[in-house]
Amino acid sequence: MPRSPVTILCLASYFKGHDFIRECHRLNARVLLVTRESLRDLEWPRDSIDELLLIPDLTRRDDMINGVSWLARTETIDRIVPLDEFDLEMGSTLREHLRVPGMGESTVRFFRDKLAMRMQAEERGILVPEFVPILNHDRIRVFLDRVPAPWFLKPRTSASAIGIKRITRAEDLWPILEALGDRQSHHVLERYVPGDVFHVDAIAWEGNIVFAEAHGYFQPPFDVYHGGGLFCTRTLDRESPESRELLELNAKVIVALGMTRGALHTEFIRGQDGRYYFLETAARVGGANIVALVEAATGLNLWREWARVEVASARGDEYAPPVGRADHAGLLISLARQEWPDLSPYDDPEIAWRLAKRHHAGLVVSSASHARVGELLAAYMPRFREDFLATMPAAEVATE
Repeated sequence: MPRSPVTILCLASYFKGHDFIRECHRLNARVLLVTRESLRDLEWPRDSIDELLLIPDLTRRDDMINGVSWLARTETIDRIVPLDEFDLEMGSTLREHLRVPGMGESTVRFFRDKLAMRMQAEERGILVPEFVPILNHDRIRVFLDRVPAPWFLKPRTSASAIGIKRITRAEDLWPILEALGDRQSHHVLERYVPGDVFHVDAIAWEGNIVFAEAHGYFQPPFDVYHGGGLFCTRTLDRESPESRELLELNAKVIVALGMTRGALHTEFIRGQDGRYYFLETAARVGGANIVALVEAATGLNLWREWARVEVASARGDEYAPPVGRADHAGLLISLARQEWPDLSPYDDPEIAWRLAKRHHAGLVVSSASHARVGELLAAYMPRFREDFLATMPAAEVATE
């Protein structure tokens, strides 16, 4: 007797996840998409969507529960997948309400709440920068006296570098907290650790990492987001000690936080003391076109693999990622002065992907040689600054 088709409910507060939706459809799964009414007329892959539910605001708990419960009167929902980081909590709420398998509200906090993930990681013996919750003011004063400046004041549930403030003097913190009012408790204060920033992009299955790629940023995302400049990252030398250590540390973080399955983007910093500190993680595909970087190096598309994971889980099948290439790749993106920048002068055969987006210039280079990727990026970065770079903060680049 043939099995009933699996039904995947996708949540999307932003216009993304097309490859995920298409892959679910290719695997003969039904796809239900819940998105904002304001995104109605965008070019969603409608031929891969079986039902489209439009809601004014995906953050309204009662409206979402009522709307999806209404949908469930005629649909058997097997899995609920938030396609954007800002939909993670709502996805967990709906799973709890409909009793759909997957991360519940408590576990999801470890992948959204910067305070929760730090506390959990620290309790499991993973090194994190010293921090203090913005709760008890006496504890904050002790922290300021004990931990040298500068510090980062971070919103607990924002993505990427959004909303982060760099504090250099203790007396500057208190007016900021006063202005936050009742929003104070939604922040965490953290010691600034100077150093090199890395990210590991991975796929988890049944609580284990089954695919992971380690990368290094040329410039910390905070500096790009707040100061403008080029967003650049590349695959680490696969045989390097730093690559091996980051992959091992990433696996420990995921076990400590209780990830079950799906895509992950996790960031670390190597301090001047040579140690690696866990910064944050998110249960999603990395933004800023990192998916194109990983695909150019390995042949694996993180969105499609995530879809395969969810469909396999719903069907009770096993999942294993395909054997990918072991090349190296580099990603370079800039906000551009031109509406549609001309990238045709960049014609090296190693160019594997080009960004097509208004007022953006971007490309990915790929090679079996780690050194060749470095050479190309080193040559392209000054050219990008001269040819394209807009004199404004690069917020859009850092967050997709």
